[in-house]
Amino acid sequence: MSVAPKKELGQHFLVDENILGVIGRLAELGERDVVLEVGPGLGVLTRYLAARVDHVHAVELDRSLEPKLREALAESPNVELRFGDALRLDPGALEPAPTKLVANLPYNVATPIVAESLDALPSVRHWTVMVQREVADRFFASPSTKAYGAVSVLVQLAAERTGFHPVARTVFRPAPNVDSALVAFRRVALPARFERVKAIVEAAFAHRRKTLPNSLQLAGAATREQGAAALEAIGRSPSARAEALAPHEFVALADAL
Repeated sequence: MSVAPKKELGQHFLVDENILGVIGRLAELGERDVVLEVGPGLGVLTRYLAARVDHVHAVELDRSLEPKLREALAESPNVELRFGDALRLDPGALEPAPTKLVANLPYNVATPIVAESLDALPSVRHWTVMVQREVADRFFASPSTKAYGAVSVLVQLAAERTGFHPVARTVFRPAPNVDSALVAFRRVALPARFERVKAIVEAAFAHRRKTLPNSLQLAGAATREQGAAALEAIGRSPSARAEALAPHEFVALADAL
């Protein structure tokens, strides 16, 4: 039975197994690892992971894939298949706790899944994700560049990049009309009060064409006066925009507000 990918779910099934070795190398897979895979699709990557790690939590939103996935994973008893929205997943329900996130992420949820996992899944120490090339570039973009945004700040505060590999469109079915890439990164540490820092970062980038104090006020995170005073306290002009600040400056900004 063939399964048609659903465009509205951002599905592009991984079908070329030649890329699996690259994923395994970047993910630094070990036999004691517990992997969380979001969007297993047809189970190609899931089977590969199951043969190399202790346990795989595979979370799939599309129930119509269940028969195909059950068939593909019939000989992989260490895979726990769950159906539901990964963004609403209860981290406490994942036993054993995942140590790595390895996935061909659906395009429409790649950014929020990575951003939310930074603090929602504290047991995860390493990520290897296949995403749109522009998303991969965004994770480790430099300040004052077009790609730099809230997710850049959050990822760089929590992790360091360990690998990057462009991916040909031909490894997917259907072939996407955008380029993709594998990006790997390792957790370093979360800043204190990360939830507060995260809220300030998201508010700061909510209105990119505004100055940072104006964006904070429009997002309801602080008054314009408080934002300007906080910027001055960290040695920045009150007219600065969010994209000019380095990740560590947002931690100082949150402390000053």
